[in-house]
Amino acid sequence: MQQQSSPPSVPLHSDFKYRVDYVGLERQPVLVIDNFLVHAETLVEFAQQQGQFNNVDAHYPGVRLPAPELYLYSFQRHLHRLVSDTFGMRDEWVTGVKADFSMVVTPPAELRPAQCLPHFDSTNGRELAAVHYLCDSKQGGTSLYRHRSTNYETIDAERKPIYRRSLQQELPDHLVPRRYMNGSDNFFEQIASYEARFNRLIIYRCNNLHSGNIAPDFTFDPSPRTGRLTLNTFIYARA
Repeated sequence: MQQQSSPPSVPLHSDFKYRVDYVGLERQPVLVIDNFLVHAETLVEFAQQQGQFNNVDAHYPGVRLPAPELYLYSFQRHLHRLVSDTFGMRDEWVTGVKADFSMVVTPPAELRPAQCLPHFDSTNGRELAAVHYLCDSKQGGTSLYRHRSTNYETIDAERKPIYRRSLQQELPDHLVPRRYMNGSDNFFEQIASYEARFNRLIIYRCNNLHSGNIAPDFTFDPSPRTGRLTLNTFIYARA
């Protein structure tokens, strides 16, 4: 991840702390940061004032808004070394970094089949995803999963056709229940779960099977101040 040297950045919170978990049989690293940035509530106010959330991603069950450049500068400056050490990320691999505010607002009845199951963002194991929670635990965190029949916890280019074929045999689209994944079922085992906490940030590889924890009584509140507001950052890399 390329470090920005000149632009300004938001300071780290005075109680910044982190840990690295190694999850599942594959021992995949998950970087968990609590109390990331000082005055994180100003990000909520920014999202509230901008108000131009759009359905820009066909895969995400909600709406998104581009994050300010200052956030990206801060993310890269403060986390460059920590991300590099945790995931073995080299600067020359990185092709781009993108961050968006995100809000889950799609009711279960309107979900596409793929949105009802754990998913992966990329088959490139060098690419990383980060979720910065700007909401509390009532809005639901994020979990990682194992596909039971293949025992896969990550999906790379070689595994992808095997996984897709197995999943289609087990759960053809017309049999997928219209609900959000939240805990284990007959086809997927939850292997780690991270509670949403305000100003918590988690980072994991994009090819991990994962899902947001959206409970049956989730309210789909569209307000950044009171709904499930997160900042989702993707670090893109050469395969």
